[in-house]
Amino acid sequence: MLELLDFIIGVLVGLAAATPAIFVWRKRLLRRARAAIRKALTDQRLSEIGSLSQGLAHEIKNPLSTIGLNAQLLIEHAETLPIDEDEREPLVRRLGALSRETQRLGGIVEDFLNYAGEIRVEPRPINLNELISELTDFYSPQAQSKGVRLRTDLDASLPRCLADPSALKQALLNLMINATDAMERNAEGAERRLTISTRRARSEEGDPVCRVRVEDTGPGVKPENLARIFQPYFTTRKGGAGLGLAITKRLIEEQAGTIDSTPNEGPGAAFEVSLPEA
Repeated sequence: MLELLDFIIGVLVGLAAATPAIFVWRKRLLRRARAAIRKALTDQRLSEIGSLSQGLAHEIKNPLSTIGLNAQLLIEHAETLPIDEDEREPLVRRLGALSRETQRLGGIVEDFLNYAGEIRVEPRPINLNELISELTDFYSPQAQSKGVRLRTDLDASLPRCLADPSALKQALLNLMINATDAMERNAEGAERRLTISTRRARSEEGDPVCRVRVEDTGPGVKPENLARIFQPYFTTRKGGAGLGLAITKRLIEEQAGTIDSTPNEGPGAAFEVSLPEA
């Protein structure tokens, strides 16, 4: 391909007057053409690797489900074995560890497929406050079970915004689950509060946007980690896959929105999602 490009450009240059300026132009054109071709080949290669990775993840996911099911059946069987308790207890414990690790690996594979797969969204005008009210009603029992006080502060004057309801719910739910998990690391007796608020704002370009703020009272995000928290596989939580925030960012950006981690007043972390007004 490069040889053919050299030939074509050489013919064109040969038809013109052989001046130093033309030779400089030819070198620059060749350099840019080679760079463009290398980029195209790299993009194609990355696309092929992505497709292979998704296929491999699917192949891993199916047997993991089978292993997890069989591990659970073995646990149930071991609990009824006619053996001494001092023999049964370690057997059940080890099978339980096998089952938990299988579930954890299955979750990692599922997160990878969600991140690497195609995301299809259909943004339309929605009532953002209603969507958040439905989401908090749904999540309230889980928050209470973790000792988290869930509250909302919704701007009644908020206009409709453009978003895909399903994708937006998934993104906000990811943020709420992350906040709840973070607050489990709070000191004994420390407050656990999760606040979801909405307001009108302006983007950096000056366009009107609807803004959602998800704020918690957990340990917060260290300043040195702010630039990395949306990167795939970056996590500070033990046992975390590091894809939750990366998936959330993709879901928001596919809807022409933005997400940022902002400084919080006091302890905890705060994330702000901005979506265009309808």
